Amino acid sequence: MPQAKVRRMVAKNQTYGQATEQMESQRAVPMGAGPTQIQAQPRPKPGGSDFLRRTERPDEPITAGAPFGPGVGPAAAGVPRYDARQNALDEIKFIAEVGGNEDLLDLLSRYMS
Repeated sequence: MPQAKVRRMVAKNQTYGQATEQMESQRAVPMGAGPTQIQAQPRPKPGGSDFLRRTERPDEPITAGAPFGPGVGPAAAGVPRYDARQNALDEIKFIAEVGGNEDLLDLLSRYMS
């Protein structure tokens, strides 16, 4: 049976000779066996789909995770903070980089400083 070709990868932007050294070390140490058959377990649905069922968290306020009312706030509940301004700037930067628009990148750089 033919042996499968192993694809070796090296990090980019290394100093001269490091990529060759990295490839040689990958040849010297054989790759381990790949992951065995892993079966994804379906996430259980608490309480099923009956919306009129009793709550599984009777002591937790209904406002838990909200930025108001009793209970833990969004940060403690693991809700990521949404920053519309930063998200817009990140999107504009991405578009400028992908499109190669140096003028837009320069404008963003001046805006950020």
